[in-house]
Amino acid sequence: MIYKKEVENTGFVSKKIPINIDLKKEIQKLKDEKNAVILAHFYQEDDIQEIADFVGDSLKLAQIAQNNSADIIVLAGVHFMAETAKILSPEKKVLLPDLNAGCSLADSCPYDDFKAFLEQYPNHTVISYVNTTAAIKTLTDIVCTSSNAQQIVESLPPNEKIVFAPDRNLGAYISKQTNREMVIWDGACMVHEEFSLEKLLLLKQQYPEAKVLAHPECIEPILLVSDFIGSTANMLQFSKEDHAQTYIVVTESGILFKMREANPHKLFIPAPPNDSTCACNDCEFMRLITLEKVYNTLKYELPEIIIDEDIMKKAYKPIERMLTISKELGL
Repeated sequence: MIYKKEVENTGFVSKKIPINIDLKKEIQKLKDEKNAVILAHFYQEDDIQEIADFVGDSLKLAQIAQNNSADIIVLAGVHFMAETAKILSPEKKVLLPDLNAGCSLADSCPYDDFKAFLEQYPNHTVISYVNTTAAIKTLTDIVCTSSNAQQIVESLPPNEKIVFAPDRNLGAYISKQTNREMVIWDGACMVHEEFSLEKLLLLKQQYPEAKVLAHPECIEPILLVSDFIGSTANMLQFSKEDHAQTYIVVTESGILFKMREANPHKLFIPAPPNDSTCACNDCEFMRLITLEKVYNTLKYELPEIIIDEDIMKKAYKPIERMLTISKELGL
């Protein structure tokens, strides 16, 4: 990838911000002046979600990135999300407040290794999770998200040979749900792999009335003791419609902001990881995005996501196929 030369090695614009500045007010002013829109993932900090124009999961952010009237998109999330936005809206300027905001799951599927892996499975349809680089998407037939992975697999003929990448836990879960055999790449998200079953069961003892909501990227033992399994958007919707009053949430803790906002009288408890005494398991990459960086990004219009045109064209096809199937299914 090629990025603007003005971007510092730290991956973001490091400019001093005047003391006592009202960042939220200034960000809003810059958005209006520049006809910019801020798209934030559910895993962002509360203050980022508060100033965002749209907050959602990867599917929702992709849909909005493709259909908006802004000239500038600021992606408050991680690198693959910004790449996806650029691929879907190549005419727009797409900004990522910190280029170091990567993804452990995307990193677990290097291009050269995956390309060699696919050579072992000719005549297979390749379904890649959206949590992959633009380069991996060029090797992909259909992209999916955790919101639509099951429906994407079920949209294919029963005898279709499938390679699913990169998340082994999501792949195994979808394989079981659809009763379809798939060749699954051995990748994982470090956040969802690290939740502790032992600590989760202790929380269940402490809150026996609580329902466990888990993301399908979690390991199978976690999923087996869960009351509901779904994407962040699906978990949020379930929490709104369900009658329970207490929930243990097994995914990145950023989602709790919207859950609490939608259900102020309910209790949401973040599930703890294995190797920490803290009460939650946060994505260190998501936490790189701050209000200060969003402000500087809008002010200086850097760092900008620029992708090779040939890669964009090839990566567009599997993403567009996902969006078309999702639209047909009302997702």
